[in-house]
Amino acid sequence: MSEKSILITGCSSGIGYDAAHTLHKRGWRVFATCRQESDCERLRDEGLESFVLDYADEASIKAAVTETLSRTGGTLDALYNNGAYAIPGAVEDLPRDALRAIYEVNLFGYHDLTRHVIPVMRKQGHGRIINCSSVLGLAALRFRGAYVSTKFALEGLTDVLRLEMHSQPIDVILIEPGPITSRIRVNAQPHFEKWIDWENSALHKLYEFGLRPRLYDTSGEPDKFELPPSAVTKKLIHALESKRPKPRYYVTVPTYLSGFFRRILSTRAFDWILLKG
Repeated sequence: MSEKSILITGCSSGIGYDAAHTLHKRGWRVFATCRQESDCERLRDEGLESFVLDYADEASIKAAVTETLSRTGGTLDALYNNGAYAIPGAVEDLPRDALRAIYEVNLFGYHDLTRHVIPVMRKQGHGRIINCSSVLGLAALRFRGAYVSTKFALEGLTDVLRLEMHSQPIDVILIEPGPITSRIRVNAQPHFEKWIDWENSALHKLYEFGLRPRLYDTSGEPDKFELPPSAVTKKLIHALESKRPKPRYYVTVPTYLSGFFRRILSTRAFDWILLKG
């Protein structure tokens, strides 16, 4: 294939890291962005083009798009919105500012970056926008309210954008991974510590004996049905290179099961399954 260009966010580790390296090896020109310059330096040492893009900073998003277009001569074939984080905690314990902060990154940042690239793709006559959602964009889990709500919102925003782009030469695609080997749990720890006053919560025993041991688990044992990031990259490649990409790509058994159960079960029946999980 002739070299095509893609801008990927959240490339410091996990899904974004694997996607950046794999696509680079497949001949794509990859712009692998990270929130921290130190991570970008590491990726540049590994042979990737990398610079800072922080979803929480509008100026950073604009600067990253400008840098990308300056390197390509004004074109961009694909965008992979991937970076995100979690704030574990019960909904009743989430301060308003905690939700503001996570929405800035997990939703508003995706939206802002997407709006910057749509005119480029429309002008050049083609493009693919791929948003990394989650099984938690299909199914709720206790103590995941902040993250779940951003992914449910992302699902809706992406679905509407896909409908609005129906007559345009731009494909809008969702990838919905379940448990994938990554640093999301480790990365969530400082956000939990910053925002959740678990010791004074009415649910403090659930935190003490349930959420916290799991959040700070250092055993390295994988979650049930956990797959490596390459499983997501495999679906990403199809989304990017297929002549007729799917609007949705499930990754891992829990995502397939959640999509199936959500279609056929009542809300009460689905809740019963989720409470067992």
